[in-house]
Amino acid sequence: MSDRKKDKLKEKAEEYSFKNNRKIKRADGLKLYGMRKYTFRDFVDAVAARYSRRLCYTVYGGEDEVSFSYQYLAFKVHSISQYLLNAGIKKGDRICIWGESSPMWMMFYLGLTSIGGIAVPILPGFSAKEAVVAMKDSSCRGLCAQAKQFAGVADFVKAEGYEIFRLEDLFHIPSDVIAKAEAKDYLSLPGIDTTHTKFSMRTLSSVELEEDDIASIIYTSGTTGSSKGVVLTHKNILRNADRSSYEYIHIKPGMRVLSILPVSHIYEFTIGQLLSMNCGLEIHFLGKPPAVSVLLPALKKIRPHVIQTVPLLMEKVYKAAVAPVIRGDGKLARAYRNILTRNLVAVLIGHKLKANFGGKIRFFGIGGSALDPEVEEFLYRARFPYAMGYGLTETSPLLAGCGPKRRQHRLHFVGKVHPDVDLVLLDKNSEGIGEIAVRGPNVTPGYYNNAELNSEVFTPDGYFRTGDLGFLDSHGWLAIKGRCKTMILGPAGENIYPESIESVINNMQFVQESLVVPEGTGLLALIRIDIELMAKSLKISLEEAREEARRYVASLRGEVNKELSAQNRIDSVELQEEDFERTATQKIKRFLYPKKKNTEEKK
Repeated sequence: MSDRKKDKLKEKAEEYSFKNNRKIKRADGLKLYGMRKYTFRDFVDAVAARYSRRLCYTVYGGEDEVSFSYQYLAFKVHSISQYLLNAGIKKGDRICIWGESSPMWMMFYLGLTSIGGIAVPILPGFSAKEAVVAMKDSSCRGLCAQAKQFAGVADFVKAEGYEIFRLEDLFHIPSDVIAKAEAKDYLSLPGIDTTHTKFSMRTLSSVELEEDDIASIIYTSGTTGSSKGVVLTHKNILRNADRSSYEYIHIKPGMRVLSILPVSHIYEFTIGQLLSMNCGLEIHFLGKPPAVSVLLPALKKIRPHVIQTVPLLMEKVYKAAVAPVIRGDGKLARAYRNILTRNLVAVLIGHKLKANFGGKIRFFGIGGSALDPEVEEFLYRARFPYAMGYGLTETSPLLAGCGPKRRQHRLHFVGKVHPDVDLVLLDKNSEGIGEIAVRGPNVTPGYYNNAELNSEVFTPDGYFRTGDLGFLDSHGWLAIKGRCKTMILGPAGENIYPESIESVINNMQFVQESLVVPEGTGLLALIRIDIELMAKSLKISLEEAREEARRYVASLRGEVNKELSAQNRIDSVELQEEDFERTATQKIKRFLYPKKKNTEEKK
């Protein structure tokens, strides 16, 4: 390499250094950390300049295992950007991305947004009907999809004349080929490789990008009903990733991340992907759904330092590996019940738990929904490096959080309010609990094509109403108390928070999960039992366990009510035989219950 070329590379690296970025003074007063400007083109250039030959992405698994550097990522992203421009994709054009997490997914997103295109991520678990709603509402021009997802909407996209990009290899499939092809032949259709386009940085930079340009329209499949398109700008997303990189987590370039959540969800996208790239980490994809048979050998090989997950995973691990030990009749159980030795036992079990996750865990992020209080108390005692976070799609997502060290935690609080966020509680009751409302650079400008909803969710002075109920102490620690829409008004006008009742039920033996809903003037608890565990523990057949589960659920009402105040006591219980339907972050879709049950009874 010539001296001139070396000087240019050095100059480029210095341009994107942390030291230089922090010297930049902005009109909005924000201090820059990892990038010079909050646009995705600048983000790609910044991480490529800083981390160049460091490993960026790896897909785990046998012959399909591939790896490439940050420099290679930037090359591919620029090639995709150039191809899209050549194909007539303009700033503001919308393209849906629908498929499982992969480096290809991220490359296409970055290539599209780097020229001002708008990405419309669709969760891989969306039905064809839900995906079509998102495509129609966003007025998208194209679709980048995997074969599995494409099959469900093939007729629709053909009729609409969409531009089609195959997510498996990022080939652009010509419209005349798509028109004649069968959906089953999708993977073998000829096309043009978008990642091998000769690009011109002068041409790419001629497309002017502003921080307030829309980067994504994200359609949520939430707990409260119909899907809606959340608009997020370049600045919304990248600022949240940039500031969070240096607030809650202290990691070094080269540390390993295991990605197991869908990147189409903003939690994984911002915190799992962009934050990790901003810090120069190695991001490892499983390449397959995170079943135990895939996850355990991957953990053993990758030995990740960072994992982002949802509470359900840790709750399952706790019930399967921890609860039987500390609730049994053995020496460890007796020692755990002794207040003098409880923490020591927890630490010993915690060491084994860390070993199961590869032995190198430094940051185990838990977000997306509430963590069971009993599980959290154990993790706290065990000094397990878990970190809590709270946020919404509409806030890019992080609003509050804490780091993985014990001193950074307060039990039953999600953490301190994010330094960028102005958070207030509206309509507080006598206990200091009110609706969480926020302002800040990470907060959505609104919902796409939904002026009526926008007028409802924003206060006259510009605060976004989250719909969550919270309590804020004098030191800025935030506790989440439930959803406004799930809060139940008791017969005497008292506020009942079903989540607190569910946490008591969920800690009963054999209970997998539960849902508390109003029924008449009382409360109904729908309870899901682990039939296999019951059969194994009681040494009975599965059929006998199903019958026993009904009797057991009936007996739980009295046991649970002993631990609840008078206003929170449940009036009736029912066995929930089928799995509850869930969102992408594994929250139960509450709006389906008990409506779904009542609908089925009428049929």
